[in-house]
Amino acid sequence: MLKISDRIFYVGVNDDDKVLFEGLWPLPVGVSYNSYIVADEKVALIDTVESGFEEEYVANINEAIGERPVDYLVVNHMEPDHSSLISYMLERYPSLRILANAKTLPMLKGYHNVPEERVQIISEGEAVSLGGCSLRFYMAPMVHWPETMVTWLEEEGTLFSGDAFGTFGTIEETVVDEADTFDIFRDEMMRYYACIVGKYGIPVQTALKKLSGLDIRRICSTHGPVWEHNVPAVVALYEKMSRYEVERGVCIAYASMYGNTAAAADALAMELEALGVPYAIHDLAGNNAGELGLSGALRDVFKYDTIVVGAPTYNNGIFPPAETFMKALQARLIKGRRFYSFGSYTWAGASVRQLNELASSMNFEILGEGLSFPQAYRKDKVDMKSVAAILK
Repeated sequence: MLKISDRIFYVGVNDDDKVLFEGLWPLPVGVSYNSYIVADEKVALIDTVESGFEEEYVANINEAIGERPVDYLVVNHMEPDHSSLISYMLERYPSLRILANAKTLPMLKGYHNVPEERVQIISEGEAVSLGGCSLRFYMAPMVHWPETMVTWLEEEGTLFSGDAFGTFGTIEETVVDEADTFDIFRDEMMRYYACIVGKYGIPVQTALKKLSGLDIRRICSTHGPVWEHNVPAVVALYEKMSRYEVERGVCIAYASMYGNTAAAADALAMELEALGVPYAIHDLAGNNAGELGLSGALRDVFKYDTIVVGAPTYNNGIFPPAETFMKALQARLIKGRRFYSFGSYTWAGASVRQLNELASSMNFEILGEGLSFPQAYRKDKVDMKSVAAILK
């Protein structure tokens, strides 16, 4: 538990054990599940945490409010890492009422069989008084589920933002950010956005516009630090990513069966380095220790304007990890990118042509026909220096 202000307490938990978030995304530095108490004449709990942390979670709540009852549970988002303990909390606090919007109701029934009489449906802009302060609710559909909303505590300029502005990574005991916290978490915030929210740029823009009139002095997300010192930088990054705005640079994403496409990818990286071109390189097949794979590549697609995909031909098609990456780009509605492809083959080359076709379907700028080479990679026969010059 941490006291953030006279009214607000952090009662979330860190998860250092989970390996994959949503069963998909690597967590090399863990993840936090953030929950908050707003204590006034009445007590409101903002979201819960993942199951398995009941004992720690209740201890945090008790430390914050002692034996006081929780009057309200605000459900900003129903994804199970924030809602798993709803039933548990309803049993622990028999008078507790859930504050949620209409789209949340069927999810409450489906996940927890919550009786309707324990739910108070709130609407856009509605406020609920806690005594000396009020919680006001704004709908943020598809950021990143249809029932998503945010909660505003005007008296403290505090936005309880759900998953928005969240990040992978556990947080220190201080919880509240310091001046350099944004720099520390920036890459993991981008990776979180790219993996979880990236498809929903337009809804994010809509939500940012709706909230732009608020004097936001503190952001309490459901993952990562509480933002106080870095609010402008955090909002600006979300604004940039939701518009698919990038800087000049190259994201090399490759998958290799026997190392030949990988060798070409490494050679290209060296040539870009020599030219002073910013780049990132990712093994989509996850063959390198510590490699973030697909999630790291998606993050850097939101950073750089050029995407280079390397894949060997496999069953007269694209090697599956690279094909999955291309489909992930389609799912996230990535736009305004330059594109180049390369890859090896043994008896018939097909991957480069098919990669280009997928890129064309996304209206990427295709930088040439690509480079398809037979059998083994050899520096004397595969000219990655010329490819680097095209990408510069």
